[in-house]
Parts: sequence; structure tokens; C-alpha cells
Amino acid sequence: MSWIDIGAIEDIPLRGARKIRTALGCVAVFRTDGEEVFAAADRCPHKDGPLSEGIVHGQSVTCPLHNWVFDLNTGQASGEEARIDTFPVRVEAGRILIDGARLMARSAA
Repeated sequence: MSWIDIGAIEDIPLRGARKIRTALGCVAVFRTDGEEVFAAADRCPHKDGPLSEGIVHGQSVTCPLHNWVFDLNTGQASGEEARIDTFPVRVEAGRILIDGARLMARSAA
């Protein structure tokens, strides 16, 4: 894996998110609790809702447009046959690192 430092964990509020822009589209980085972070595609496959503006609860996020709930571990939508891409992240010394190799392998479609 090729880890990229994308910022300090305290830059994301508890149960909040921030958006990072990549050459292949936006990725939402979610902080669910203390040192727990997740990264996933920022767009809901239902109506392109910005998931970075959704409600973070437990290890899930709810789309702000139509209330679809996505598991941040798997990207699977609850009760739907849809999913979002997820990306490996970790926290080291208060910094959030995302797997750049996985990010670049993301489909542009």
C-alpha cells in the first residue's frame, strides 16, 4: 500500500466528515468515534447525494437526500442492492492516512 497523509484527525469533528478531491472524483472521509475513521465515495448511487453531508451514526452514514444508509466498512446500502466504494484508511500519530494505490485504482465510471 502507498499511504498518503490527508490531514489531522481533529480536522474532522466526531460523527462528521470532510471531502477530499481526487483526479477520479471526490472521496468522503468520516470520523465516527475518537480515532475511528473511514473513507468512501462521496456520492450516493441512488440520486448522487453528497454523503460527506450525510448523518454519521455508528459505523454508517445516511444519505442527506433520500435516507439510504451505507455501512462504512463494506459500502453496502442497507436493504438495497447498491453499494459505494470504500478505501483503506488508518490513523498514525493523529494523522489520517489513505491508501493512495487503492484510490488510484478506483473506477472513473
